[in-house]
This record gives sequence, C-alpha cells and structure tokens, in this order.
Amino acid sequence: MDGRGDTNGTKDAPAIEADDAVDQRLGETVRLLRQRAGLSIQDVANKTGLSTGMISQLERARAMPSIRTLRLLSIALDVPISYFFESSDPADVQRYIVRKTNRRLLRLTASGVVKEALTPAGKGQLELYELTLNPGASSGTDFLQHTGEKAGYILSGSLRLWLDNQAHLLEAGDSFRFPSIMPHMFDNPTQQVARAIWVTTLREDRGAKSQDR
Repeated sequence: MDGRGDTNGTKDAPAIEADDAVDQRLGETVRLLRQRAGLSIQDVANKTGLSTGMISQLERARAMPSIRTLRLLSIALDVPISYFFESSDPADVQRYIVRKTNRRLLRLTASGVVKEALTPAGKGQLELYELTLNPGASSGTDFLQHTGEKAGYILSGSLRLWLDNQAHLLEAGDSFRFPSIMPHMFDNPTQQVARAIWVTTLREDRGAKSQDR
C-alpha cells in the first residue's frame, strides 16, 4: 500500500513538466528551511530517521516525499507542514480567511495525494485540509506518530484509516478522531477518487516548545 505508482495512466508532456516543477519547488523549500535552521543533511537525518540519501534526493527534486516524510521534516525543521505548500497570491492573502479560489496546494504526485490548506498561512494550534486521494493513493509506507490529535470527515469515496495496525474502511459521511501518538496511516484502496476533510491539532507542552509542527 505504498501508493507510489502512477495512478493516473500515461501523462502528457505538460503534466510531466508540471509535476517536475512541483518536485523542484518542494526540494528548494526543504533545502532553504534546513539551511535557515543551521542544520546539515546529517542533522535532519538524525532528527527524522530518514536517510541522508533520501533527504539529498528530496532537495535535488529526484524523489517525491510522502505525507509521512513531510510531517517528519516539518517536526525536524520546526515549521507547520503548510510551509511546503504552493504559495498563494500575496495580494489575495487574508489573515483569518481563506477563499476557495486562493487555497494553497500541496501536490504529492507520487503518492497520489493532493492537500488543500483551509487554514491561513502561519503557525497555529490547528491545521485544516481538504484531501483528494486518487485510486491507490496513500500517506506513505510506514506508520506515523506525533503529539496532538487528528480528526476528519469523509466527503466522498472511501478512505482506509489504519490505527495501530487495525484497518477501518470509512465511507462518505463517516468521521473520526484519534490521538496522533497512535501509530497511523491511510490510503485509498478503491478505484474511485476519495475526498476528505482532515484536521490536525498541535499541542504545546506547558513550559516547553512544541515539537509537533
């Protein structure tokens, strides 16, 4: 259930070029955030458990991260995962409101997942997304754990949510909530596109800086 194959059939040249541009932008973002934090590739590898080769490939746009990988990087680099999203038009950005036509996107083409940010840019204690999962799409090949809570609502299609090695097939109208420390992952095992609202809350430990960003 790695969801890393091409789930959309043969792509034309413009689509491939668009995917390459997305990969390039993500790689540059990871590199700039790492350098801004004063971390070496080895430092980030130690913090995330990812290999130095994987991080180097991501920065050079030779590999496409999964949602799990981006979450690990966001924690290591102390930024919200929304930092990896495509930028909105600065002229249309509002502090508290996100218009439908101005959502920031994160296209994980290899994983078959598109995330649309429904919360404004910047750090906060809650992240809200709309997820679109192509057939076979997944959050990654490994379980993820971190602080906070997650909740969601299935808008259409089916989403299989794995919680501590137990699979739950959720249909349109179903919802969920669980502590993020529980090992979790998700995928779309069907041949239909799935859409869901996804909520992540970020908890601050009293007197300590949160590590879940």
